[in-house]
Amino acid sequence: MRIGSVEFETKGRVAVLTLDEPTKLNAISLGIRQGVTEGLAKIESDPEIRVGILTGRGDKAFCAGADISTFPESPEQARDFIAGVLPVLEAPERCRKPLIAAVNGIAFGGGFELAIACDFILASERAKFGVPEIQLGLLPGFALLRLHQIVGRPKAKEMSMLGEPISAAEAVSLGIALRAVAPEQLMDEAMAFAEKLAAKPQMALQMAKSFYNKGIGGDDMRYAIDAFPFLFQTDDVKEGVAAFRAKRKPVFK
Repeated sequence: MRIGSVEFETKGRVAVLTLDEPTKLNAISLGIRQGVTEGLAKIESDPEIRVGILTGRGDKAFCAGADISTFPESPEQARDFIAGVLPVLEAPERCRKPLIAAVNGIAFGGGFELAIACDFILASERAKFGVPEIQLGLLPGFALLRLHQIVGRPKAKEMSMLGEPISAAEAVSLGIALRAVAPEQLMDEAMAFAEKLAAKPQMALQMAKSFYNKGIGGDDMRYAIDAFPFLFQTDDVKEGVAAFRAKRKPVFK
């Protein structure tokens, strides 16, 4: 079954959502947003589904983040953009069932954020993680609220302020990913892990997720939606986006 730009399939008690725009590195288009939102809602509502897996089509990318070709060009458009995207990125947190991100390639920006919103990350050994928004004169939205809770403040600041990617091995050492596996074994490992979770008492699993996620979300999301558009008033953002589209190095003032 296809929902927007996401392939939805069930394998016994496990649902697999595959972001399916590989020519755009599975960037977060309207179709991806629709597929993730509606796919997670199906997982939530179907009593036969106990665990979900999110992954990306192709061997290059889990999700490359925002689709820069459709990037907002004004603070007003930016607020509408972030207000539409943030609920998608936090949707895995709100789903009461366990979710595994099987990260098969790059997970940058919004793709990284979608992965860390899941309960677990299994990574291909060639996967890379990062929040490169600073290269556009911007900051990550969702990751700015969550990353320091995973890796600590100094490392979160370094990743956000430099925008440099980290390897799968470093992601494991930082506690971002559970483990890294050979690329050809990734989905088998994810399915095996999902089946282990599916065999556990479901009410206890869901209560565990609720307990560990207690206190996240709420006012901080509203702050991100309200604060993010102000960056679009700066010349640095215009230069960063223009440089990205022209495939040149930005010159920030």
